[in-house]
Amino acid sequence: MAPSCLKSLSFVLGAVLAGVAAAHEAAAAAAPAAPTLAAPLPTGLGSCHQPITLDAASSQVDYRSNTVDFRQVVISQCTTRVQADHAHATGLNFTNSRWTFDGNVHIEAEQRGSLRSDQAVVEFKDNRITRATITGKPAEFEQERADSGQPARGHADEIVYDVTNGTVRLSNDAWLTNGQTEVSGSLLVYNIRGQSLQAGAAPGTDQRVHIKIPTGAVQNPGKGEPAKPDGGPTPPKPESPQ
Repeated sequence: MAPSCLKSLSFVLGAVLAGVAAAHEAAAAAAPAAPTLAAPLPTGLGSCHQPITLDAASSQVDYRSNTVDFRQVVISQCTTRVQADHAHATGLNFTNSRWTFDGNVHIEAEQRGSLRSDQAVVEFKDNRITRATITGKPAEFEQERADSGQPARGHADEIVYDVTNGTVRLSNDAWLTNGQTEVSGSLLVYNIRGQSLQAGAAPGTDQRVHIKIPTGAVQNPGKGEPAKPDGGPTPPKPESPQ
């Protein structure tokens, strides 16, 4: 379950093992070829109707263990793109599998979202990228918001991107900001599509949620104007974020 990028050679997934095998037989006398894979996508599943594609600078297959390793790999489907220095998989199928990526992992998500980490485990089901779990110190998330010039940003020890539901789940030392308000806790769930946040305690913990709101953003309830200190001059009205 993972990304891959760079050079060429095109294989249909059904013939992928044969194609990679041929490339590696030739590698005895020359440098390994860079494979490109395409997995067919079943019809009638969601709004994405594009196949999964894989590009890599090189690959290495172990036929006894049925494992494959890629270098400088990119895997993409519709708006989801996974890129890393290395990828490891058991078998070459996207029907029901888990791929491990490590080294400069970068995942592009829908709605101008992106994730970065040291390592990721990407899950595939029915020829779809369904979930990516990234870990790091920290793992990072960012989304360019259409309604504001300020991006939503967050980090945690672990972030789970649910491709199907369009959410990112930040856990363990989680922190997220919309450019103004900062929220931290043991578990934060951010909806990429709705740009909304749910915060709570992770199972088995009683850690409280902490919210930091800039004083300039505080308003009188129902007034829509900044609070005024008694007897003092009227403070300037804050500008709306661009």
